[in-house]
Amino acid sequence: MAEKKTHKIVSADSPEAAPKAKTKPAGEQAAHTVKPAKEVGNAGGLRIGAVVLWVAAIIFEVLAVLILAGKIHMTFMPLMWQLIVMIVLDLACVIIGAQLWKKANRIDPASEKNPVKFWLWNNMGVIACIVAFVPIIILMLTNKDLDKKTKVVCTVVAVIALLIGGVASYDFNPVSEEQLEAAVEELGDTSVYWAPFGKVYHTHEDCSALNRSETLTVGTVEQAIAANRTKLCSFCANRDAIENVATDDAA
Repeated sequence: MAEKKTHKIVSADSPEAAPKAKTKPAGEQAAHTVKPAKEVGNAGGLRIGAVVLWVAAIIFEVLAVLILAGKIHMTFMPLMWQLIVMIVLDLACVIIGAQLWKKANRIDPASEKNPVKFWLWNNMGVIACIVAFVPIIILMLTNKDLDKKTKVVCTVVAVIALLIGGVASYDFNPVSEEQLEAAVEELGDTSVYWAPFGKVYHTHEDCSALNRSETLTVGTVEQAIAANRTKLCSFCANRDAIENVATDDAA
């Protein structure tokens, strides 16, 4: 593998972390502002947080059911708005919980040797979303005491919430244990770079794909994957003759 440059990582509050302003020479790219990556975090803590939020989502669903059944009365708010508020709170808990779960899976991913288990583990948020919305949707559709307007509006809101929550919870680019291990084994302690809105990480700060990015983050490959940059830039892979790491060519 081609030799890579090493770069000093400095603390964000260090005087060295604030680069001096430079004049961009004609026809030449300005230097990037490079900041150190955040710590990877604890997968177990993130998963606990996700489960707590999913339980809260189900509690809001139960409250909606009790309101629907007339067991809870909030006289200061019409029935339709009571149900909508519970659905929105339900959705917020589902989505935030799913983001925590997906981040935990990038830190401590599951093995893809068992495809069914791998899919289930990476999409627990989708399952939680279904549990948190489908029962209340069925109950609203089958409730004969609801007035037509409330039934239609609340059912539509719940279905939209189900769709939004499902899409937000689904992991379109899951990381496997094998994929993470291969990247760590190949790159080791090599510094990698990624842009604020990029989808991949790079082994070279001067990669042509980073030309438009003024600010970069630098860290280890574990930090890059934890930050949802799960694949290596194909240009950098070709430049370094790296073959055993997942790249954006395979996307």
